[in-house]
Amino acid sequence: MRGLGWGLLLVLGSLAFAAPAARAQAQETGETAVPEAERPAVVVTDAGGRRFQIAAQEFGGGGLDGAKLRQDVVDGLDFSGLFQAIDPAAFLGPRVTSALSDALDCGSWRQIGADALLEGVARGGSIEVRAWDVARCRAVLSRSYRAGADARRTARRIADDVVEAFTGKRGVASTEITFVSTRGGNSEIYVMDADGGGQRAATRNKSINEFPSWSPDGNAIVYMSYFYRRSPKLFRIVRGGSQQPGRLLRNLDATRAVYRGVYAPSGGRLAAVISVDGAPEIFTVDADGKNLRRLTNHKAIDVSPTWSPDGSRIAFVSDRTGSPQVYVMNADGSGQRRLTFEGSYNTAPDWSPDGRWIAYETRVGGQHDIWLIDPEGKSNAALVTHPRTDENPSWAPDSRKIAFHSTRRGKPDVYVVDLDGQNARRITSAAGENTHPCWGPYPR
Repeated sequence: MRGLGWGLLLVLGSLAFAAPAARAQAQETGETAVPEAERPAVVVTDAGGRRFQIAAQEFGGGGLDGAKLRQDVVDGLDFSGLFQAIDPAAFLGPRVTSALSDALDCGSWRQIGADALLEGVARGGSIEVRAWDVARCRAVLSRSYRAGADARRTARRIADDVVEAFTGKRGVASTEITFVSTRGGNSEIYVMDADGGGQRAATRNKSINEFPSWSPDGNAIVYMSYFYRRSPKLFRIVRGGSQQPGRLLRNLDATRAVYRGVYAPSGGRLAAVISVDGAPEIFTVDADGKNLRRLTNHKAIDVSPTWSPDGSRIAFVSDRTGSPQVYVMNADGSGQRRLTFEGSYNTAPDWSPDGRWIAYETRVGGQHDIWLIDPEGKSNAALVTHPRTDENPSWAPDSRKIAFHSTRRGKPDVYVVDLDGQNARRITSAAGENTHPCWGPYPR
């Protein structure tokens, strides 16, 4: 694919951009950490730069595997990058919750270095959980969960709630990521848990399927496919709600290519990339296909729209100055302005849910790296640099992590990384190429 012309590459989402990047000594994983002075001033954790030490007891009660439930919760906490579980062998207090504590002997937990204690017990079809701030010796979370068939998903929700209790922002272990995989021989849409678990195919049409994007409520995924008349069109997968599955924008001229669709934060409209006289342009359209409105009108290639979290602006990519750069415009198409000036090849923007940053790709000496820029273009810095290619960033709903695909192990796989560029982990490892991740919203 690298040998194709840039226009087709942009359509297929394989572009990156150039920008100088300072590098530190390579870590064991092969990553290059960005020097502290060059990183954005972003607060990544609320633990003072270290992980909270948590003593998680085995869940007591009947009707569930308390040890496995505990481990699933611990795995969810570890995924946050904010918590580290203490080995139960070091506990001075009980290893298993027999009943939730109304008062706690916090001294015995402080002695083993615990910042937090998690208790859990099953009672009559529910799982009751209590989390303690050991330093202040007070409960910060007391909640009951329905003990459904998917105990692992319940455990991830518990972990996310514990993260919120201690940091004020919910964790993302219970969220999902959609991506593209060729593991079955064709380019199909897949869905997985945020940590890589539960990978399953969402399409099986044996066509070319690309650019999956979630609806804000998590009940639908819109994607591009060549399934209809072997021409790029938008399709939608649904798993609930009022939206209908199948091909979108049926009222358009059937010969017109539609390369991409991205839901607005309200869910009511899409930003879509539609061919006009052979050139991709950006439109907005209602989710039901009505009220089509053209936003860009240029002989250049205009692609890769991404909405600001309040829906008032759209970032996109255009080569109107001779090379692909990131631009920003108002949601009605007015006020178009260039955002990136450092580097000659910038693409694949994604706006963070908290509105502070736009992640994008840049090409540096033949490789692709991921950078961040603020929406006004005043602060610009590398997030992850690596001798291999890193592409297509997608934000987690808490704005603390980014998913991307990388060839650092040879073939493309999906990775997630913390917002300081650390703690990168590979979450796909199946056969084929695994690319174009899109991180879904919080479950509702």
